Amino acid sequence: MNAQQNLADFAGRVLISAIFLASGLGKIAGYAGAQGYMEAMGVPGALLPLVIALEVGGAIAIIVGYRTRLAAFLLAAFCALSALIFHRALGDQVQFIMFMKNLAIAGGFLLLVARGPGEWSLDARREAEAAPGRKRS
Repeated sequence: MNAQQNLADFAGRVLISAIFLASGLGKIAGYAGAQGYMEAMGVPGALLPLVIALEVGGAIAIIVGYRTRLAAFLLAAFCALSALIFHRALGDQVQFIMFMKNLAIAGGFLLLVARGPGEWSLDARREAEAAPGRKRS
């Protein structure tokens, strides 16, 4: 793989993850408000720590390329579920766009599930170290 592809893989991971990192950190800063919003939408507020852990932990995992396929799968499912729970008023143009945005992001994560993180990742480094016949120093 060439440097341009490696850079695109890395930049793509950063860009698709940034919204979740910011959102998770925002939920920490505004915990009571986030919990209230979840409860108003019929989601138990007790789930908020799991949501924060998934958003922040998943985003960081994807950015550094650690267990990327698993993190991407979990965030793809989170996006689809969030679309169905929080943006189901499809007659409202803004909610329709938010619904479609969530599905588009889920699609990007599914590409990571299928293709992996690329060479500039901890996953690629771990695979290279585990490869048979690798030269040990």
